[in-house]
Amino acid sequence: MATNAKPASSKEKRGFLADVRKNRFSYLIALPALLYVLIFSYFSYPYMLIAFQKFQYNRSGIFDILFHGDWCGWDNFKFFFASQAAFRVTVNTIWLNILFIVTGTVASLLIALGLNELRCKWFVKTSQSVMLFPNYISWVVVSYILYTLFSQQYGLANKFLALLHMDPVNWYTTPGAWPWILVLMRVWKGAGMNAIIYLAAITGIDQTLYEAASIDGAGRFKLMTKITLPLITPMIVILTLLSVGKIMYGDFGMIYALVGDNGTLYSTTDIIDTYIFRALRQVGDPSQAMAMGLFQSAIGFVMVFGSNWITKRIYPEGALY
Repeated sequence: MATNAKPASSKEKRGFLADVRKNRFSYLIALPALLYVLIFSYFSYPYMLIAFQKFQYNRSGIFDILFHGDWCGWDNFKFFFASQAAFRVTVNTIWLNILFIVTGTVASLLIALGLNELRCKWFVKTSQSVMLFPNYISWVVVSYILYTLFSQQYGLANKFLALLHMDPVNWYTTPGAWPWILVLMRVWKGAGMNAIIYLAAITGIDQTLYEAASIDGAGRFKLMTKITLPLITPMIVILTLLSVGKIMYGDFGMIYALVGDNGTLYSTTDIIDTYIFRALRQVGDPSQAMAMGLFQSAIGFVMVFGSNWITKRIYPEGALY
């Protein structure tokens, strides 16, 4: 005998607006972030068209700028790729980001694993607070801290060299040393924050796994290498993939605050972001700056999808999607 279909439940009938009404405070908290992304990301997409135009300041209004401009094809891209600095800033951007990703990941992971092994709670909490503090210091303030370390006359680095009876070094005219100085500052400032993410992942591990392994005779090093590390590997891979996706984007705030317009250091510290800033400031052509920014975005898009595709084939648990 045929039976009537079961009526849809109230949860199935509930739509998006009903969910917003029920969780209005959660949506309200997320609203500023959503508006920020909407305005500064999605609403700015149409302006990418000026990368293929000769920008004219006498245009007024978004539609006049975007659809009535003088099209110039790939000329703005040729301006960047034909310049002598194109190869240098591209290599510097990729190399510095590789250094940042590798050293930052290793340092954050070691800090997280070390804090997880400690049993003195007050020391762990104090250490977390101390390591988080540099993350909230402005790069401008860090630049003055850096100057006290590497100033030629009064810097602590040269005073230490003097104790070793070695000649002082003019660090601000020594390009070869600056990739490692930047790495040191980046790790000092950001490793503590990233370590908190890994600690949160470690906290979510089922403690019965450790208890069972301890009963079987596993020591603390075995517990760390055989349980902790394998179980947080997906988090490590995901954070690395997100970093790889931004490998063509340098940390403009850090580089410009610490290096500025010091031309003697450009050979190892000049990145695409600082080059775009100087081009926009000196040449004053937004179309050329947009072309270089679009080049960065295209490479980042390829890197995200490419690295995620490789990860999905090798380690599916760590893929983003």
